[in-house]
Amino acid sequence: MTSATAGHPRPVRVEVSGLSKTFGTVKAVSDLGFTVEPGSVTGFLGPNGAGKTTTLRMVLGLIAPDAGRATFDGVPYAALREPVRTVGAVLETAFHPARSGRDHLRVYCRAAGLPVTRADEVLDRVGLTAAGRRRAGGYSLGMRQRLALATALLGDPPVLVLDEPANGLDPEGILWLRGFLRHLAHDEGRTILVSSHLLSEVEQTADRVVIVGAGRLVRQGSIAELREGATGGSVLARSPDADRLAAVLVEAGIAATRSEDGLVTSTGTTPADVGARAFAAGIELHELRAEATGLEDLYFRLTAGQEQFAAGTTAPGATAPGATAATAEGALR
Repeated sequence: MTSATAGHPRPVRVEVSGLSKTFGTVKAVSDLGFTVEPGSVTGFLGPNGAGKTTTLRMVLGLIAPDAGRATFDGVPYAALREPVRTVGAVLETAFHPARSGRDHLRVYCRAAGLPVTRADEVLDRVGLTAAGRRRAGGYSLGMRQRLALATALLGDPPVLVLDEPANGLDPEGILWLRGFLRHLAHDEGRTILVSSHLLSEVEQTADRVVIVGAGRLVRQGSIAELREGATGGSVLARSPDADRLAAVLVEAGIAATRSEDGLVTSTGTTPADVGARAFAAGIELHELRAEATGLEDLYFRLTAGQEQFAAGTTAPGATAPGATAATAEGALR
């Protein structure tokens, strides 16, 4: 067994094809398919109850699908010769509270046939060396998340499957996790699939996203690709003759409003169209651009109406009380 720092693992592609799973009358996952490429971080997103955890459990062979398959370079998890050296997973944090973090990892090393020296190596990788001899029961939630990540790294796997790894991390810990995952993917070529509800963090961490709703694929691709396919974005144009520009656009049937600083905001159009109409009318432009669409906006547009829990009287954009990942998806495990 080589150290994680001695070399990079071989690239492994994860492919999910036609996965379906029903629990009683609940169709948790339906004909779901997507890919996770080596050397990239792929965010796995969806509303509560969308089937994300069920999908991850099927990918890892913990739940048998009714149809379809998930493979690692064409091999299902159950058929991998050395699964711990191929896939590292964090779905839940489990440990003996009286056992030190270091001993927790050493137990896993022995169970997996790995040298116990790996315990110290992965503790160092996740920044827990100083706390390694402390009882895990005294760890903060963020430290437990790091310990779970260290456990997943024991076999130096080329694939990591992580379910909400940022839960419990403070801002410094989230920043560390972002850089760590991107290093594992971009510098070491690992394949990383990570589910999260922290959309702003996924936007800064992930290279690609897979969005699911009601157990089905909604969209997959890079955030740039999702932006290109999005509708309803705005075009911003600044002009010393903003009133006339707005009038020209409205006459053409384009919704346009102007602000006091000479900015005209239009919807249902493109920068090229606005520029062409301004040129034809002889209107000078000082700025013309499409308004950047963030992942959060894209996510809510794509998953509108697919939430398992209605928000009721909760303010728009807020999370309904009790609609947590644990309660929503726990019912589908």
